[in-house]
Amino acid sequence: MENYTISLPSYSIGKDVYSKIEKICSPYGTKAVVIGGHKAIVSAKESLLSAVKDSSVEITGFLWYGGESCYENVQMLMDTDTVKSADMLFAVGGGKVLDTVKCLGVKVSKPVFTFPTIASNCSPVTCVSIMYTKEGVFKEPFFFEKPPVHAFINTDIMAKAPYKYIWAGMGDTYAKYFESTVSSRGEETLVHYHRLGVVISSMCLEPILKYGKKALEDNKKGVASYEFEQTVLSIAITTGIASIFLTAEHIIDYNTGLAHGIFYGLTSFPHIEENHLHGEVVGFGVLVLLLVDKQYEMFKKMYDFNVSVGLPVSVSDLELTDEDMPTVIEKAVKMPDTDHNPYEITKEMLRSAFEKLSGYNKTKEIPD
Repeated sequence: MENYTISLPSYSIGKDVYSKIEKICSPYGTKAVVIGGHKAIVSAKESLLSAVKDSSVEITGFLWYGGESCYENVQMLMDTDTVKSADMLFAVGGGKVLDTVKCLGVKVSKPVFTFPTIASNCSPVTCVSIMYTKEGVFKEPFFFEKPPVHAFINTDIMAKAPYKYIWAGMGDTYAKYFESTVSSRGEETLVHYHRLGVVISSMCLEPILKYGKKALEDNKKGVASYEFEQTVLSIAITTGIASIFLTAEHIIDYNTGLAHGIFYGLTSFPHIEENHLHGEVVGFGVLVLLLVDKQYEMFKKMYDFNVSVGLPVSVSDLELTDEDMPTVIEKAVKMPDTDHNPYEITKEMLRSAFEKLSGYNKTKEIPD
């Protein structure tokens, strides 16, 4: 890429960041419409209204986003008078809400400000919306040039959210480090933004290992501790910045990998998406990636971390058996997530990795 431009996220984090709304948002207008999920709006509504009271920013309405990140809901919101008359869009909730409103902002050329209420992914600051059909089937990534204008990360609201989101978010976050470092391995001419993304990805792993367990325990108590904040930053900000660099060409070569390929392979069984969270399953996929890549000491470290926080370490944790794995393997090797790798990922590699994982669960030794 020549003459390229990369726009990086702007964000505020803390227990009282909504107090910064007027200062940060007023240059973009006076009327803001809040779009979110039902529970998210309930959790943030009073804090938002209190923050803009007696300010130059007026919240003109609270709208439900439609229940799915899909183009049909984007169109529905585009046709809403409150959206048409708003100067700016406030996206409140989790990843699907934020992705819907980010796409909407691009379509109607209005600034978007994100107000995440759970710590599950990096959607608050990324330049992409993951779009689905209205039935909830993955459709495509919708890329755009700039991230939301600003993300307001209220750790007090996040700490009161169900802990399962930060729990799963940790798995998806540390996967960024392993997938990007493996997929880029040996590439001497890696361009600056890809290399920068890979280097930044180390901060997707280290804080999770250091603070993740305490953050989870504090989330269960509703406490926005230092450890909780550091973990939220890894999930929502560091991963987002790394992803912006890694997908600067709107390709997935360095932004995904075998852990996600395993996830999609596991979705051959409908209960995976019905009963398990994305990051939870991707965190399991990392263990398979490490076995395939023969990073055995790191495998043991991540296995122990997963055990310490309750992330899955065996196929039985995902309500499957060893006999189900051929189906998973068949789909995983066909996923584009596994295409850009320093070596070809074969069915035999995956079969061997699953056998080693099964053996390790029984003996805590990696079979030859």
